Amino acid sequence: MLKHKDHFHGSDLEKIESIYHIKREDIISFSANVNPLGISYHLKNTLANQLDAITSYPDREYTQLRRCIADYADSQMENIIVGNGSTELISLFIQTQHPKKAMILGPTYSEYEREITLGGGTTNYYPLRESDGFRLDADDFCCHLNDSIDLLVLCNPNNPTSTSINRDEMRLILDTCLQYGIFVMVDETYVEFAPKEARVTAVPLTNYYNNLIILRGTSKFFAAPGLRLGYAVTGNQDVCKAINTRKNPWTINSLAEIAGRLMFCDHEYVLKTQQLISSERTRLFQELSSWDTVKVYRPSANFMLMQILKDDVTSDELFDHCIRKCMMIRDCSTFPFLNDKYIRFCIMHPEQNDRLLDAFREILQ
Repeated sequence: MLKHKDHFHGSDLEKIESIYHIKREDIISFSANVNPLGISYHLKNTLANQLDAITSYPDREYTQLRRCIADYADSQMENIIVGNGSTELISLFIQTQHPKKAMILGPTYSEYEREITLGGGTTNYYPLRESDGFRLDADDFCCHLNDSIDLLVLCNPNNPTSTSINRDEMRLILDTCLQYGIFVMVDETYVEFAPKEARVTAVPLTNYYNNLIILRGTSKFFAAPGLRLGYAVTGNQDVCKAINTRKNPWTINSLAEIAGRLMFCDHEYVLKTQQLISSERTRLFQELSSWDTVKVYRPSANFMLMQILKDDVTSDELFDHCIRKCMMIRDCSTFPFLNDKYIRFCIMHPEQNDRLLDAFREILQ
Protein backbone atom coordinates (compact mmCIF):
# COMPACT_ATOMS: atom_id res chain seq x y z
CA MET A 1 0.00 0.00 0.00
CA LEU A 2 1.38 3.39 -0.98
CA LYS A 3 1.54 6.09 1.66
CA HIS A 4 -0.24 9.35 0.91
CA LYS A 5 0.88 12.64 2.45
CA ASP A 6 -1.54 15.22 3.79
CA HIS A 7 -2.67 17.90 1.37
CA PHE A 8 -5.22 20.64 0.92
CA HIS A 9 -8.33 19.25 -0.74
CA GLY A 10 -10.41 21.54 -2.95
CA SER A 11 -13.03 21.67 -0.20
CA ASP A 12 -10.58 22.63 2.56
CA LEU A 13 -11.32 26.34 2.38
CA GLU A 14 -11.82 26.61 6.15
CA LYS A 15 -8.31 25.24 6.71
CA ILE A 16 -6.88 27.68 4.17
CA GLU A 17 -8.80 30.49 5.83
CA SER A 18 -7.30 29.76 9.25
CA ILE A 19 -3.72 29.31 8.03
CA TYR A 20 -3.48 32.15 5.50
CA HIS A 21 -6.07 34.47 7.09
CA ILE A 22 -7.93 34.80 3.81
CA LYS A 23 -11.71 34.84 3.79
CA ARG A 24 -13.00 31.68 2.14
CA GLU A 25 -15.43 33.66 -0.02
CA ASP A 26 -12.44 35.53 -1.51
CA ILE A 27 -10.69 32.34 -2.62
CA ILE A 28 -10.97 31.18 -6.23
CA SER A 29 -10.69 27.41 -6.03
CA PHE A 30 -8.74 26.07 -8.99
CA SER A 31 -8.35 22.88 -6.96
CA ALA A 32 -11.90 21.55 -6.60
CA ASN A 33 -12.47 20.82 -10.34
CA VAL A 34 -16.06 22.09 -10.09
CA ASN A 35 -17.92 23.62 -13.05
CA PRO A 36 -17.30 27.42 -12.86
CA LEU A 37 -20.87 28.15 -13.99
CA GLY A 38 -22.20 26.97 -10.65
CA ILE A 39 -25.55 25.21 -10.44
CA SER A 40 -27.85 25.69 -13.38
CA TYR A 41 -30.15 28.70 -13.54
CA HIS A 42 -33.11 26.38 -14.16
CA LEU A 43 -32.34 24.36 -11.02
CA LYS A 44 -31.78 27.45 -8.88
CA ASN A 45 -35.09 28.97 -9.86
CA THR A 46 -37.16 25.82 -9.67
CA LEU A 47 -35.96 23.84 -6.67
CA ALA A 48 -37.02 26.45 -4.10
CA ASN A 49 -40.63 25.94 -5.13
CA GLN A 50 -40.35 22.22 -4.35
CA LEU A 51 -39.57 22.60 -0.65
CA ASP A 52 -42.75 20.81 0.39
CA ALA A 53 -41.23 17.61 -0.99
CA ILE A 54 -39.36 17.08 2.28
CA THR A 55 -42.66 16.40 4.05
CA SER A 56 -42.80 12.95 2.44
CA TYR A 57 -40.42 10.10 1.65
CA PRO A 58 -39.02 9.90 -1.86
CA ASP A 59 -39.92 6.95 -4.08
CA ARG A 60 -37.94 4.03 -2.64
CA GLU A 61 -37.04 2.85 -6.16
CA TYR A 62 -36.31 6.38 -7.49
CA THR A 63 -38.10 5.38 -10.69
CA GLN A 64 -38.44 8.84 -12.26
CA LEU A 65 -34.89 9.82 -11.36
CA ARG A 66 -33.43 6.60 -12.75
CA ARG A 67 -35.46 6.99 -15.94
CA CYS A 68 -34.17 10.54 -16.34
CA ILE A 69 -30.56 9.42 -15.76
CA ALA A 70 -30.99 6.58 -18.25
CA ASP A 71 -32.14 9.05 -20.91
CA TYR A 72 -29.24 11.39 -20.10
CA ALA A 73 -26.59 8.66 -20.15
CA ASP A 74 -28.17 6.76 -23.07
CA SER A 75 -28.72 3.59 -21.07
CA GLN A 76 -31.66 1.56 -19.69
CA MET A 77 -33.39 2.32 -16.40
CA GLU A 78 -32.82 -1.19 -15.06
CA ASN A 79 -29.06 -0.64 -15.45
CA ILE A 80 -29.04 2.47 -13.24
CA ILE A 81 -28.19 2.45 -9.52
CA VAL A 82 -28.44 5.72 -7.59
CA GLY A 83 -26.56 6.61 -4.43
CA ASN A 84 -25.47 9.29 -1.99
CA GLY A 85 -22.69 10.51 -4.25
CA SER A 86 -20.37 8.31 -6.32
CA THR A 87 -18.25 7.82 -3.16
CA GLU A 88 -21.04 5.75 -1.57
CA LEU A 89 -21.38 3.68 -4.73
CA ILE A 90 -17.62 3.01 -4.87
CA SER A 91 -17.81 1.77 -1.30
CA LEU A 92 -20.93 -0.35 -1.89
CA PHE A 93 -19.54 -1.94 -5.04
CA ILE A 94 -16.25 -2.89 -3.38
CA GLN A 95 -18.13 -4.24 -0.34
CA THR A 96 -20.22 -6.50 -2.58
CA GLN A 97 -17.28 -7.71 -4.68
CA HIS A 98 -14.73 -8.21 -1.88
CA PRO A 99 -11.70 -7.92 -4.19
CA LYS A 100 -8.61 -9.65 -2.83
CA LYS A 101 -6.23 -8.01 -5.28
CA ALA A 102 -6.89 -4.94 -7.41
CA MET A 103 -5.00 -3.09 -10.11
CA ILE A 104 -5.14 0.72 -10.17
CA LEU A 105 -3.55 3.22 -12.52
CA GLY A 106 -1.18 5.68 -10.93
CA PRO A 107 -1.25 8.53 -10.26
CA THR A 108 -4.95 8.66 -9.46
CA TYR A 109 -7.62 9.37 -6.85
CA SER A 110 -6.71 7.78 -3.48
CA GLU A 111 -10.25 6.77 -2.43
CA TYR A 112 -10.14 3.59 -4.54
CA GLU A 113 -7.18 2.15 -2.66
CA ARG A 114 -8.65 3.20 0.68
CA GLU A 115 -11.92 1.34 0.08
CA ILE A 116 -10.16 -1.78 -1.20
CA THR A 117 -7.86 -1.80 1.84
CA LEU A 118 -10.79 -1.33 4.24
CA GLY A 119 -12.34 -4.42 2.67
CA GLY A 120 -9.20 -6.45 3.35
CA GLY A 121 -7.85 -6.37 -0.20
CA THR A 122 -4.50 -5.29 -1.59
CA THR A 123 -3.69 -3.03 -4.54
CA ASN A 124 -1.04 -2.94 -7.21
CA TYR A 125 -0.36 0.20 -9.24
CA TYR A 126 0.37 0.39 -12.94
CA PRO A 127 2.28 3.67 -13.32
CA LEU A 128 1.44 5.93 -16.24
CA ARG A 129 4.66 7.13 -17.85
CA GLU A 130 5.57 10.79 -18.07
CA SER A 131 7.41 10.03 -21.33
CA ASP A 132 4.03 9.02 -22.82
CA GLY A 133 2.39 12.21 -21.59
CA PHE A 134 0.73 10.10 -18.88
CA ARG A 135 -1.41 8.43 -21.53
CA LEU A 136 -2.14 4.74 -21.05
CA ASP A 137 -0.41 2.31 -23.41
CA ALA A 138 -3.30 -0.18 -23.59
CA ASP A 139 -1.28 -2.96 -25.22
CA ASP A 140 1.46 -2.83 -22.60
CA PHE A 141 -1.08 -2.48 -19.82
CA CYS A 142 -2.96 -5.61 -20.90
CA CYS A 143 0.29 -7.56 -20.69
CA HIS A 144 0.36 -6.78 -16.96
CA LEU A 145 -3.10 -8.26 -16.30
CA ASN A 146 -3.38 -11.83 -15.02
CA ASP A 147 -5.72 -14.16 -13.14
CA SER A 148 -4.35 -13.13 -9.73
CA ILE A 149 -6.21 -9.82 -10.14
CA ASP A 150 -9.97 -9.72 -9.54
CA LEU A 151 -10.66 -5.98 -9.84
CA LEU A 152 -9.37 -3.27 -12.16
CA VAL A 153 -10.08 0.37 -11.31
CA LEU A 154 -9.87 3.04 -14.01
CA CYS A 155 -10.59 6.76 -13.71
CA ASN A 156 -11.50 8.04 -17.17
CA PRO A 157 -10.61 10.85 -17.75
CA ASN A 158 -8.02 10.31 -15.07
CA ASN A 159 -7.44 12.56 -12.08
CA PRO A 160 -4.92 14.26 -11.85
CA THR A 161 -3.41 13.63 -15.31
CA SER A 162 -6.57 14.62 -17.28
CA THR A 163 -5.71 11.95 -19.86
CA SER A 164 -8.37 9.59 -21.22
CA ILE A 165 -8.84 6.10 -22.62
CA ASN A 166 -10.84 5.87 -25.83
CA ARG A 167 -13.58 3.33 -26.57
CA ASP A 168 -11.39 1.02 -28.68
CA GLU A 169 -8.73 0.90 -25.95
CA MET A 170 -11.40 0.19 -23.36
CA ARG A 171 -12.73 -2.72 -25.43
CA LEU A 172 -9.23 -4.23 -25.56
CA ILE A 173 -8.91 -3.89 -21.79
CA LEU A 174 -12.36 -5.36 -21.14
CA ASP A 175 -11.73 -8.31 -23.47
CA THR A 176 -8.46 -9.06 -21.67
CA CYS A 177 -10.15 -8.75 -18.29
CA LEU A 178 -12.87 -11.18 -19.36
CA GLN A 179 -10.18 -13.77 -20.10
CA TYR A 180 -8.82 -13.48 -16.57
CA GLY A 181 -12.10 -13.07 -14.69
CA ILE A 182 -11.39 -9.45 -13.75
CA PHE A 183 -14.23 -7.03 -13.00
CA VAL A 184 -13.68 -3.45 -14.22
CA MET A 185 -14.84 -0.36 -12.34
CA VAL A 186 -14.63 2.86 -14.37
CA ASP A 187 -14.99 6.22 -12.64
CA GLU A 188 -16.39 8.67 -15.21
CA THR A 189 -16.70 11.66 -12.89
CA TYR A 190 -15.16 13.96 -15.53
CA VAL A 191 -16.34 12.35 -18.76
CA GLU A 192 -18.90 15.04 -19.63
CA PHE A 193 -16.05 17.55 -19.85
CA ALA A 194 -14.18 15.47 -22.46
CA PRO A 195 -13.88 17.12 -25.90
CA LYS A 196 -15.28 14.00 -27.57
CA GLU A 197 -17.35 12.41 -24.80
CA ALA A 198 -18.91 9.83 -27.11
CA ARG A 199 -15.43 8.40 -27.82
CA VAL A 200 -14.50 8.25 -24.14
CA THR A 201 -17.55 7.05 -22.21
CA ALA A 202 -17.87 3.31 -21.71
CA VAL A 203 -21.61 3.39 -20.98
CA PRO A 204 -22.55 1.78 -24.36
CA LEU A 205 -20.21 -1.10 -23.50
CA THR A 206 -22.37 -2.06 -20.51
CA ASN A 207 -24.72 -3.63 -23.09
CA TYR A 208 -22.00 -6.12 -24.09
CA TYR A 209 -19.78 -6.69 -21.03
CA ASN A 210 -21.05 -8.11 -17.75
CA ASN A 211 -17.74 -7.39 -16.01
CA LEU A 212 -18.18 -3.61 -16.16
CA ILE A 213 -19.61 -0.95 -13.85
CA ILE A 214 -19.40 2.80 -14.46
CA LEU A 215 -19.65 5.44 -11.74
CA ARG A 216 -20.69 9.06 -12.20
CA GLY A 217 -21.78 11.94 -10.01
CA THR A 218 -23.14 15.48 -10.05
CA SER A 219 -20.43 17.13 -7.93
CA LYS A 220 -18.12 18.29 -10.71
CA PHE A 221 -20.01 18.76 -13.99
CA PHE A 222 -23.23 19.98 -12.39
CA ALA A 223 -21.39 21.96 -9.67
CA ALA A 224 -23.38 20.29 -6.89
CA PRO A 225 -20.94 18.54 -4.50
CA GLY A 226 -23.18 19.33 -1.53
CA LEU A 227 -26.15 17.59 -3.15
CA ARG A 228 -24.50 14.15 -2.76
CA LEU A 229 -26.11 12.53 -5.78
CA GLY A 230 -24.30 9.88 -7.79
CA TYR A 231 -25.20 6.96 -10.03
CA ALA A 232 -23.76 3.78 -11.46
CA VAL A 233 -24.41 2.05 -14.78
CA THR A 234 -23.97 -1.69 -15.25
CA GLY A 235 -25.55 -4.36 -17.41
CA ASN A 236 -24.82 -6.99 -14.74
CA GLN A 237 -28.14 -7.41 -12.95
CA ASP A 238 -26.60 -9.58 -10.22
CA VAL A 239 -24.35 -6.64 -9.31
CA CYS A 240 -27.34 -4.27 -9.38
CA LYS A 241 -29.24 -6.53 -7.02
CA ALA A 242 -26.28 -6.99 -4.67
CA ILE A 243 -25.65 -3.24 -4.36
CA ASN A 244 -29.33 -2.36 -3.94
CA THR A 245 -29.71 -5.08 -1.30
CA ARG A 246 -26.81 -3.71 0.73
CA LYS A 247 -27.72 -0.03 0.21
CA ASN A 248 -29.76 1.70 2.90
CA PRO A 249 -33.19 2.95 1.73
CA TRP A 250 -33.76 6.63 0.95
CA THR A 251 -30.07 7.60 0.87
CA ILE A 252 -31.06 10.32 -1.61
CA ASN A 253 -33.36 12.88 -0.03
CA SER A 254 -36.49 14.24 -1.69
CA LEU A 255 -34.94 17.54 -2.79
CA ALA A 256 -31.85 15.83 -4.24
CA GLU A 257 -34.13 13.48 -6.19
CA ILE A 258 -36.02 16.44 -7.68
CA ALA A 259 -32.78 18.35 -8.32
CA GLY A 260 -31.39 15.38 -10.24
CA ARG A 261 -34.40 15.23 -12.52
CA LEU A 262 -34.07 18.96 -13.20
CA MET A 263 -30.31 18.90 -13.84
CA PHE A 264 -30.17 15.96 -16.20
CA CYS A 265 -32.80 17.55 -18.44
CA ASP A 266 -31.10 20.96 -18.60
CA HIS A 267 -29.61 20.65 -22.08
CA GLU A 268 -28.83 24.36 -22.34
CA TYR A 269 -26.67 24.20 -19.23
CA VAL A 270 -24.83 21.12 -20.50
CA LEU A 271 -24.04 22.79 -23.83
CA LYS A 272 -22.98 26.08 -22.22
CA THR A 273 -20.63 24.23 -19.87
CA GLN A 274 -19.01 22.22 -22.64
CA GLN A 275 -18.49 25.31 -24.79
CA LEU A 276 -16.85 27.26 -21.95
CA ILE A 277 -14.54 24.44 -20.88
CA SER A 278 -13.58 23.56 -24.46
CA SER A 279 -12.61 27.09 -25.48
CA GLU A 280 -10.71 27.91 -22.28
CA ARG A 281 -8.99 24.52 -22.15
CA THR A 282 -7.66 25.04 -25.68
CA ARG A 283 -6.56 28.60 -24.93
CA LEU A 284 -4.76 27.72 -21.68
CA PHE A 285 -3.08 24.65 -23.16
CA GLN A 286 -1.77 26.59 -26.14
CA GLU A 287 -0.52 29.44 -23.96
CA LEU A 288 1.29 27.26 -21.42
CA SER A 289 2.70 24.99 -24.13
CA SER A 290 4.65 28.01 -25.40
CA TRP A 291 6.46 28.49 -22.07
CA ASP A 292 9.87 26.90 -21.57
CA THR A 293 9.53 26.85 -17.76
CA VAL A 294 6.62 24.40 -17.63
CA LYS A 295 5.28 21.33 -19.38
CA VAL A 296 1.54 20.74 -19.70
CA TYR A 297 -0.09 17.47 -20.70
CA ARG A 298 -2.92 17.46 -23.21
CA PRO A 299 -6.11 17.49 -21.09
CA SER A 300 -9.40 15.69 -21.63
CA ALA A 301 -11.16 16.89 -18.46
CA ASN A 302 -11.81 20.34 -16.97
CA PHE A 303 -8.39 20.46 -15.33
CA MET A 304 -4.77 20.38 -16.40
CA LEU A 305 -1.63 18.75 -15.01
CA MET A 306 1.49 20.93 -15.22
CA GLN A 307 5.11 20.07 -14.55
CA ILE A 308 7.38 22.87 -13.31
CA LEU A 309 10.65 22.85 -15.27
CA LYS A 310 12.24 25.82 -13.50
CA ASP A 311 14.86 24.39 -11.13
CA ASP A 312 14.38 26.76 -8.21
CA VAL A 313 10.56 26.53 -8.00
CA THR A 314 8.61 23.70 -6.33
CA SER A 315 4.90 22.88 -6.34
CA ASP A 316 4.65 24.00 -2.70
CA GLU A 317 6.18 27.37 -3.52
CA LEU A 318 3.86 27.88 -6.49
CA PHE A 319 0.87 26.90 -4.33
CA ASP A 320 1.92 29.41 -1.67
CA HIS A 321 2.42 32.16 -4.25
CA CYS A 322 -1.03 31.59 -5.73
CA ILE A 323 -2.96 31.24 -2.47
CA ARG A 324 -1.58 34.56 -1.25
CA LYS A 325 -3.27 36.00 -4.32
CA CYS A 326 -6.50 34.23 -3.31
CA MET A 327 -6.19 31.43 -5.87
CA MET A 328 -6.00 27.83 -4.72
CA ILE A 329 -4.29 25.28 -6.97
CA ARG A 330 -3.52 21.62 -6.21
CA ASP A 331 -0.02 20.67 -5.13
CA CYS A 332 0.34 17.22 -6.73
CA SER A 333 3.38 16.07 -4.76
CA THR A 334 0.98 13.96 -2.66
CA PHE A 335 -0.12 11.78 -5.61
CA PRO A 336 1.66 8.43 -6.14
CA PHE A 337 4.36 8.65 -8.86
CA LEU A 338 4.40 12.46 -8.90
CA ASN A 339 6.72 14.80 -7.00
CA ASP A 340 7.13 18.41 -5.93
CA LYS A 341 7.32 19.60 -9.52
CA TYR A 342 3.69 18.94 -10.41
CA ILE A 343 0.56 21.03 -9.89
CA ARG A 344 -3.02 20.68 -11.10
CA PHE A 345 -5.51 23.44 -11.76
CA CYS A 346 -9.04 23.43 -13.12
CA ILE A 347 -10.51 25.63 -15.83
CA MET A 348 -12.56 28.60 -14.65
CA HIS A 349 -13.99 31.74 -16.27
CA PRO A 350 -11.66 33.54 -18.74
CA GLU A 351 -10.91 36.47 -16.42
CA GLN A 352 -10.11 34.10 -13.55
CA ASN A 353 -7.88 31.99 -15.78
CA ASP A 354 -6.04 35.17 -16.81
CA ARG A 355 -5.42 35.99 -13.15
CA LEU A 356 -3.91 32.55 -12.63
CA LEU A 357 -1.68 32.89 -15.68
CA ASP A 358 -0.43 36.25 -14.35
CA ALA A 359 0.42 34.63 -11.02
CA PHE A 360 2.27 31.82 -12.82
CA ARG A 361 4.26 34.37 -14.86
CA GLU A 362 5.37 36.21 -11.73
CA ILE A 363 7.18 33.19 -10.33
CA LEU A 364 7.89 31.07 -13.43
CA GLN A 365 8.96 33.68 -15.98
